[in-house]
Amino acid sequence: MNEKVLNSKRNVIFIGRMLWEKDLVSALNGNISERVEEDVIVVTATKTCLGLLEDKDVLTIKLSGEVLEKGQVTSEKALHTDIYKAFPDVHAVIHTHTPFINGFFLEQDILLPKLFETKFYLGTVRAIKQNSPNVTDIAPVIEELKKNNIVVLKNHGVLAVGKTLRDCFYLIQNLEDAIKVDAISRLYQSQGSLEGEKKVSPATKEVKTYLLFSSEQMEEIVRLVNSDEQMKSLGEKTHMTMDLAIKLEETGKIYSFKFVQGQIVSVGDDGNAEFFITASEKVWRAVFNQEIDPFVATTQKKMILKGDFAKISKWYAPCSRVFELWQKVPVQA
Repeated sequence: MNEKVLNSKRNVIFIGRMLWEKDLVSALNGNISERVEEDVIVVTATKTCLGLLEDKDVLTIKLSGEVLEKGQVTSEKALHTDIYKAFPDVHAVIHTHTPFINGFFLEQDILLPKLFETKFYLGTVRAIKQNSPNVTDIAPVIEELKKNNIVVLKNHGVLAVGKTLRDCFYLIQNLEDAIKVDAISRLYQSQGSLEGEKKVSPATKEVKTYLLFSSEQMEEIVRLVNSDEQMKSLGEKTHMTMDLAIKLEETGKIYSFKFVQGQIVSVGDDGNAEFFITASEKVWRAVFNQEIDPFVATTQKKMILKGDFAKISKWYAPCSRVFELWQKVPVQA
């Protein structure tokens, strides 16, 4: 057994123990995997306690499904292998039956972010309907993971993916804590409904769409930002003066926006802006079409943000408004 496999097994055992100690798993539920090589992963065996894992409880398999060690792999093998096939940049997957998450999503289909941490790291979390004890319809799960690295499997559990097992662990722990806070806040409410129950009326007016990263799209972004009274007020209040550049990964196309007191005073192509966001075409499309929150995309590394994050956080309110305005400029399919 090579050193890579041994290291991955140790990682799985360590995270299994962490999940157990934080009450995120119990009994024999849940499964964990980590990518060892492009087409090889280690994954927990069936009927194992994640808090008491040993080397023999973590098995090496190929993405084709071939098991390379003696033992019976988790019944969610196909879920893990299909995710790694769909996302070459994913190196870790955790699936748990976490109690507060499951309890909330028995009654709800969506958790809208309220706490700042929830907005940064989780964004809007959705539940995918399940029709069997094991995940047999994986396609909807894959689609939701394109938007968010964490998804709930209704009547079943929660699934997180990431670059590392710690990334996945933090997502699940953050979601569990967010739901606990939500439950506590509702205890103090005298009346009212959950935010997640609010209905959004479908738009009836035809919305203009733009070519992705076209000059017309950028001109509309500038117009919206500079004509928005809320943005003007937030920019002045926080003294938002900075350079923000965005880049389309496939073409290298760059637009840099110079903000002074929250207003865009010029647009250029400076690749040395103070803050620089790079993403692939599919991620930018998802952002502009309101399928993924830009802050969440950066914390989950779907978008790469270069710059002092602590500094930009003081402009959280105006930046959030900028991102809201971005999503009023949808792109063509």
